[in-house]
Amino acid sequence: MAVECVEIRDAQTGSRARVLVGFGMNCFEFIVRDEAGEIDLLWAEECFADGDKRASSSGAPLLFPFPGRIPGTQLTWEGKSYELEAGDGRGNAIHGFVHNRPWRNIERADNRVVGEFQASVDAPDVLDRWPADFHLRVAYQLCGNRLSCHVEATNPDDHPLPCGFGSHPYFRLPLGGESADDCRIQLPVRRQWELIEMLPTGRITDVPRAEELQAGLAFGQMQFDDVFTDLLAGDERVVATIHDPSSKRGVSVSFSNSFRECVVYNPPHRQAVCIEPYTCVPGAIALDDPTSKGLMILQPGETWRASIDIALL
Repeated sequence: MAVECVEIRDAQTGSRARVLVGFGMNCFEFIVRDEAGEIDLLWAEECFADGDKRASSSGAPLLFPFPGRIPGTQLTWEGKSYELEAGDGRGNAIHGFVHNRPWRNIERADNRVVGEFQASVDAPDVLDRWPADFHLRVAYQLCGNRLSCHVEATNPDDHPLPCGFGSHPYFRLPLGGESADDCRIQLPVRRQWELIEMLPTGRITDVPRAEELQAGLAFGQMQFDDVFTDLLAGDERVVATIHDPSSKRGVSVSFSNSFRECVVYNPPHRQAVCIEPYTCVPGAIALDDPTSKGLMILQPGETWRASIDIALL
């Protein structure tokens, strides 16, 4: 069966994006136009649109109700145990329940698509694996060479919902230039979470090269799979940028300051860099004092909202 894929377009610029509604509501293509021609700002594995690749390997996967890893596959919350599934090759649960499942397309316009996912409707098996039902609504909209992602997470249950949200976009390198290694990545970070075996310990340390990262570090000098925090925000938004000195192109990713963490990862193929806004440290629900680590606890009927923008500079 074909995976539902929706294309949206901006009439003025001709920019376009494709969203796999049927595979995690993943926006895996965002093609923009400038004087030099067209370029896809996102990286995706060949034939990713077939829906049979690793869901977190391409495009912009959406991660909920937990982004990143939870230690092992046994979660205990308020005295009750929940069985999760290992998915990271290390025996840990990873990235939640929505990034690899079909969503429902509830609204469509030329430049906009809206998808919904509710555990009790779209994946009832999840109800035995998490403390509460949850409802997600995600809208992608094009305006010129800017792609906006608006997210709403609601608790439709009659008891509290512990949760965190993350986005995992793969930004293509280079941006039409000659060398990925020469591209400069600017990250507004000051501190980072200590990791042991890729799991946060709950301890925060200073970033050794914070000033270089804030000014822009060459991709050739980067080897990251790290969780940064204490982000610099202006006008209630956090902004990171990528610049290709050869093509003179740049990309910005900006997000609401309710995303208090940012994971930075360069996959082994080094054709992309991931700049991933998270609302909490990975595994927050399993750490001491989880709300201080960013875990949200939505009360019945409560909604959390945020947005992420990707734009050609």
